[in-house]
Amino acid sequence: MTYAGFSTIMMVKLMVKALHKTIRMSIKRLYLVTLLLLMGCQQAGVGQDKAILPASAETAEAEVDKELKIYKSTLLEGKNEQIRIDAATVMLFNENPLARKILLDALKQTDNVAARVAVCRALSQTRTGLEPIKNKKDFIQPLLDILASNTSGTAKPAAEATLIFEYEQISEPIEKLISDPTLAVETKLNAIYALELHPDMRVAITLIGLLDNPEQKLSAAADKMLLSMGLQAGKTAESRKKAIDKLKREGSEGFFQNYVTRQQKQLHEMRIELNQLQGLYLTALGKCYDGISDDAAKGQFLAEHLQSPKAVVRLWSLEKVHQWRVAPGKSKFPAELGPILVNLISDKDRNVRLKAARLLSFMGELNSAEPLLSQLKEEQDDEVKMELFVALGYAFVPNPTTKIPAEIRKQSLEWAVKYLAEQDPKKTQKGAEIMKKLLEQNELTAAEIDRYLTLLVQRYQKSNANGQLRGELLSTMAGLCAPQNIHNTQCKKYFKPLFEESLNDKTNLVRESAVDGLIYIDKTETLEKLRKDLTNDPSVVIRKKLIDLAGEVGGKDDLSWLAEKIGSDAESEPAWQAMLKIFRRSETDILSEWIDKLVPQDSKTKLSDEQKISLLEIAEQKAASENKPKMLKNTRERLAKLYTKTGQFERGADYLGMLYEAAQTTEGKMAILPDLLNVYLKWSKAEPAAKLVENCLLEKDLDPNGVVIGTIEDYLSSPPTGTDPNTVLKTLLSNIKPTVNRPKWEQQKKNWIDHIGKTNDSGKGKKRDN
Repeated sequence: MTYAGFSTIMMVKLMVKALHKTIRMSIKRLYLVTLLLLMGCQQAGVGQDKAILPASAETAEAEVDKELKIYKSTLLEGKNEQIRIDAATVMLFNENPLARKILLDALKQTDNVAARVAVCRALSQTRTGLEPIKNKKDFIQPLLDILASNTSGTAKPAAEATLIFEYEQISEPIEKLISDPTLAVETKLNAIYALELHPDMRVAITLIGLLDNPEQKLSAAADKMLLSMGLQAGKTAESRKKAIDKLKREGSEGFFQNYVTRQQKQLHEMRIELNQLQGLYLTALGKCYDGISDDAAKGQFLAEHLQSPKAVVRLWSLEKVHQWRVAPGKSKFPAELGPILVNLISDKDRNVRLKAARLLSFMGELNSAEPLLSQLKEEQDDEVKMELFVALGYAFVPNPTTKIPAEIRKQSLEWAVKYLAEQDPKKTQKGAEIMKKLLEQNELTAAEIDRYLTLLVQRYQKSNANGQLRGELLSTMAGLCAPQNIHNTQCKKYFKPLFEESLNDKTNLVRESAVDGLIYIDKTETLEKLRKDLTNDPSVVIRKKLIDLAGEVGGKDDLSWLAEKIGSDAESEPAWQAMLKIFRRSETDILSEWIDKLVPQDSKTKLSDEQKISLLEIAEQKAASENKPKMLKNTRERLAKLYTKTGQFERGADYLGMLYEAAQTTEGKMAILPDLLNVYLKWSKAEPAAKLVENCLLEKDLDPNGVVIGTIEDYLSSPPTGTDPNTVLKTLLSNIKPTVNRPKWEQQKKNWIDHIGKTNDSGKGKKRDN
């Protein structure tokens, strides 16, 4: 790498500074030239009907001299620094020798610091320009004179201006300034600063040589500048000699490469340190914020920091506003933050504008439509522009306190048209999304609605190659057919043919969106049309939509295909819930038919016990309300068994009790009694169980092989988990007090008491063994 190739790699702060100034210079240079031309026109005394043209070369020269006088006056007397720099820049590239003389004279004017600095700045900015300065050597000595004069405020700009020269052109005179014993220390420090700006191996060697200078300020400055270059020369003469030898071995090209590496490393370390400091600061800021409990005080805190001069703090504050905005609860959001947030969409920092625009999408109640539209027209960053556009769409949320002018709405719709027509699918989708939001407002005529709907259809038809975009556009159209859109009748007319033809599309999203649209248009008609072809569609989304639709408007014709989905992984429960909805609005004969299909153990449709109970509960309600005693009895018998089977003993006992009371004959009651007794025992309700046995003993003695004794024995042999059957039996026996002599019962009772005793003795023996 040569010095010439490296000349564009300077100190980072100077590079950034020069870049910004170059941009400003280009704009304001044009402004200055325009201003000068206008002033020239005024001085030329243009007539009402014709212009006065130069009649001779002398006149033309006079006009040029007038122009230079204006430049000179601007340079020497201009009140704005940038316009002084612009005037100097124009004269730098002016071919007239007088222009160069004006600049050189300005550099000598010790009583006009502003003009001297302006010329220095103009010279520095030419390093990033494409046009070279002719005879730039003219400026070497004037710049050196400024360094030597040590005039306050001009030394550093002059030092930075020396960067337009090769090191060889200025090294010797600068080094002479440093070694001149007659010059002040401050002058020599200026010269050292000028040296440091030139990334050259010889500069490093010169600085190492200054470490032994008896003037402490010079040696300290040299040491500091070496460190800024990423070099250390040590404290002894030997170590410094080794450092110089190492630099010479590297050579100029090696030095440049190492210098760049060191500068990049330093820059990286500085960035890390800056990020750490920012993190610490923001953490401390967060602790202060979290310590505020009063909403008004929190709002004031955020209002202050949203207007911080530091972009990182404004971004932190915006995030806190977002968290507050979306947090659940009744905390009152401060109204005074609204105008501040709206102002931030035109912030100078791109990330702040982006975050502010995204935040406004959550805050449609703010009166932000007009500022958003204004910034959208000015914004240059594509991503920020997109977020501004999205926020603009949400700014039209109906708000009784805000009336948005019709012209703003119209312009916003035209922006939606622009985005809709974009080739980028993301932009097209956003255009359609925002157009939908605006079309849902009751502010447009039927003719205007027709125009925008036509544009949507046309854009959809142009998106054949992009299935994802077709699906998103069709989804927008489906949303426009929803009941909440006051213009949905027009939308249905435009979009129904598209929905129907898209049902055969290969892209899932397209078919899904088409189904949504058709459902919005007519649910019953859509179900009748789609149950033939799409109940087993490859898209699980479509299958679930049809299941839900069947639950909402379906009938007995839908029960068969829904039943086929019972037991499938994703659709079993939705299908069952849809069937229950249909059952609730079905006739009792349909219910009876499907109970006989679904409830038996050998049914092909494997319902869970809980699902069977849900179905039977619906049947019970219908049978009771429509006075169907036979169906009611059968349903309650099945429910009683299922409640008992699933451990719902209380409900099982209730239903068996109802059946027992409803039985008209003793045989009927005795048929129910074993099941009722079994439920009471499993439920550990010994008292009602005892009452049942007592009633039986009133009729007759209980045979050991009879159903009552058998039911108790079955319970003892297989009690519910977690219960002590002996405790339940003891309570049962103690509550049964026959009023007549029942020898068989007394013998059975004795057998059970003996059994309990033996069980207790066995338990005690085990305890003693342990």
